[in-house]
Amino acid sequence: MLAQFLQPIPIALLVIIAIYTIVLLVLLKRTLRDKAPEISNLPSVNDTSDVASSNYVDKADEAMRLNQTFRKFVPKQFVDHFAKHGSDTLELGRADEDELAILFSDIRGFTGLSENMTPQELMNFLNSYFLRMNDPIHQNHGFIDKFIGDAVMALFDRPSGTNTDKARDAIRAALGLRKAILLYNEHRSNCHYPAVNIGIGVHFGPVIIGTVGSEDRMDTTVIGDAVNIAFRLEALAPKYFTDIVVSEETLKQANAEGVFTYRMLDWIRVKGRQTPIEIYEVIDHQAEEVKQLKVANAELIKLGITYRKLQKWDQAQQYFKRAMEVSPSDTLAKHHLFQCDVLMNSDLSKDWDGSILL
Repeated sequence: MLAQFLQPIPIALLVIIAIYTIVLLVLLKRTLRDKAPEISNLPSVNDTSDVASSNYVDKADEAMRLNQTFRKFVPKQFVDHFAKHGSDTLELGRADEDELAILFSDIRGFTGLSENMTPQELMNFLNSYFLRMNDPIHQNHGFIDKFIGDAVMALFDRPSGTNTDKARDAIRAALGLRKAILLYNEHRSNCHYPAVNIGIGVHFGPVIIGTVGSEDRMDTTVIGDAVNIAFRLEALAPKYFTDIVVSEETLKQANAEGVFTYRMLDWIRVKGRQTPIEIYEVIDHQAEEVKQLKVANAELIKLGITYRKLQKWDQAQQYFKRAMEVSPSDTLAKHHLFQCDVLMNSDLSKDWDGSILL
């Protein structure tokens, strides 16, 4: 029987067997390639599994890159926020209400600064500036929600933090932004570029966090009265010749007494809102001699505003003048003396609450 199997095999039959074998190998290789994700963990007997494994790794790397790119457009903190409220998806129309701190920062005199730049120089400048503004915000548990031209809108909403944590995070980030801009200006000076200055506004309050848009274009957003107030406070910084303007509510939530150094600026109504608010300036970052003078006349400024609200103009002016005696260069005392002169000669309504519309 063995001798029969050892007889020579016809050449034609060998050719047929070889062709059949090649066809089977080609079909098998295609099958393995198409099923790579499913069999990549199986043991291999030839290089076909190496191709499958390589394809699986490539797809995993691509998914990771897409995820990292997605986070640049939709901050991870937004997803974390929705997860805190029981949702792990980011679908259109999602809305949650929460209390958090909002920070707005803006470059002073940006229009004039940008007029002397080419389009590419302008983009380079903005990216360099935003890069430096990013760190103080992230280091204090915040995240940038939007870039609006040269402005930055940041949110402070620690998923496991208290309202005190959130408010303090925002104030500390504001102080960090001021330090960052000083370092940035040192670099710009070495390169013979003009200095850059910024104003910052911070408010704490309830907001609605959600997603808006259409089926093919969606964006995350934060809306509410608190957002409007934070935006308006930032715009007031140059009017009061200061750097950081915060609301009374922010200081209250932060339990700021003894933690931060600040003084009252005014009693105002911001545009789009009827209820007045007290606003303050945070001065921890300022030079020690300047800070001491501001602290020394803080109570005089506050008393002057109190008498202005009562329309007792003589007493109000007396306190503002005494504040100027303490610090002759204090622009805040000069501002309030001017406001008293304007208000005294204005036709105020009988129910005027002493606030100034700004």
